[in-house]
Amino acid sequence: MRISFEKALGGPEKALLYTAKRAEMLSNNIANADTPNFKARDLNFASVFAAQNKQAINTEFSLAKTNQSHINTGGLEVTLSDAALLYRVPNQPSLDQNTVDVQVEQAKYAENSIRFQAAFTRLNRAFKGLMMALKGG
Repeated sequence: MRISFEKALGGPEKALLYTAKRAEMLSNNIANADTPNFKARDLNFASVFAAQNKQAINTEFSLAKTNQSHINTGGLEVTLSDAALLYRVPNQPSLDQNTVDVQVEQAKYAENSIRFQAAFTRLNRAFKGLMMALKGG
């Protein structure tokens, strides 16, 4: 019988990966706040998850196995299309054409960190449930 971690975990592992990727983008925006002509980017979660759900329905995910004894998991790679990556429109244009507003980026980063923590908590609970089922308790 084939084990499907995708069905058992319900998707919080993807949310964890995407929030980590978004944190990387937001921190890049903050780091380039003083760079002339830098355009702030963000991740559109709605389009990412819609694409992932459509792909999950139409195809089966698989990871490359480096050892025959590895378990088939699948669907854990992070792929982002250009449609998911958006340029942020500034509230107030700057003279150097930089679109980073540090306060907005920090607020988005804080929001993203809450989402990351929630996804991590959901994933942790899913693993605890699987462990309980395996132990028979």
